Amino acid sequence: MNTSVWRAAGMRPLLIMSFLGFCGYAALLPVAPLWAVHGGADEAGSGLVNGVFMALTVLTQLVVPTALRRFGWGPVMAAGMLLLGVPSLFHLLSDELWVILGLAVVRGMGFGVLTVTGSAVVADLVPAGQRGRAVGVYGLAIASTQVFLLPAAPWLADNAGYWVVFALGALPVLGAPAAPTLARVLHGQPGPEDTGERPPYVRLIRPMVLLLAVTLAGGALITFTAQMSSSSTLTVVGLMVFSLMAAASRWQVGALADRAGAHRFVWPLVVLSAVGMLVIAWSVRDQAATAALALLVGMAIVGTCYGGLQNLTMLITFSAVTRRHFSQASAVWNIGFDAGTGLGSVVVGLVAAGSSFSTALVVVAGTCLATLPLALVRSRPQRSPADGRSG
Repeated sequence: MNTSVWRAAGMRPLLIMSFLGFCGYAALLPVAPLWAVHGGADEAGSGLVNGVFMALTVLTQLVVPTALRRFGWGPVMAAGMLLLGVPSLFHLLSDELWVILGLAVVRGMGFGVLTVTGSAVVADLVPAGQRGRAVGVYGLAIASTQVFLLPAAPWLADNAGYWVVFALGALPVLGAPAAPTLARVLHGQPGPEDTGERPPYVRLIRPMVLLLAVTLAGGALITFTAQMSSSSTLTVVGLMVFSLMAAASRWQVGALADRAGAHRFVWPLVVLSAVGMLVIAWSVRDQAATAALALLVGMAIVGTCYGGLQNLTMLITFSAVTRRHFSQASAVWNIGFDAGTGLGSVVVGLVAAGSSFSTALVVVAGTCLATLPLALVRSRPQRSPADGRSG
């Protein structure tokens, strides 16, 4: 079904870069804070590591479109892979917090480049009618790394040594040579066309808010499931279910969107995301005795919505602009994703501190449901001259 998408010119180097880049991201996301604790940092200090990383990711995403116009796709993508991967090896030199935070700054810059360029490129490699499947394949390459490395990396650090994880964190370096190959496929252009026309940011607000709400839910679960659950085994199984369902839905919903349109699947997933969060809220109402089956069902529901809405909102984002604004649209989408993930940690943490995790998840469910009016709106797609070309 996806044969033509897999074989599209440029898809192979894009998938190589994305897979290796997100391997580095997923390996260090849970382990870099642990390395800070190993060096004597307290909870606040270790929490700063990923906070600084995500902050620099968002700040970099804001300037990637300008960098693409000035320097071109190849140099920017290659630099992003090196910035993301090389600092991982420097963790071996010191476990002091200031060193780890400095490396997080550099890694965040690289990750900001990878996320914006990756999603912009995948939208440009195939015609609009195959874009859903292309986004699904791209999402599978990304999500597969997180399914395995997010839970495995801390285990590897404890049982094989931190150096193993830091070596995995350097894998993005191996993807840098794919950047020039991919750049040559992008219509022979050094970067997005600069016509002086401002990107239509107003049309991008709707999909960004929809994405922000569901990633807020996902960020809350990734961050706090271990604290909400009464069993460490249940935590691992629950996060695995969440990740697997997210990967599968992000992959498969693209083909459905190509056949029937992205909009008709958005509102059911918004409603289901709220339902899933309510189920999880009920399952963790007693922190000493988590309702295991309910938690797993809720994690499966939210995971499905989390992955599916990533794909659908990306498709809606790119359909709202013409090709020359793909890099700006990608930046907006990625900022929504990363901001939602960060807010999930902050909001749930604050509400839970004043009441309970169960109450905090009900608040998140209400936030998801509040975006339903936006999910019911249909916008007219913008066509680019390139949309009609063959893939």
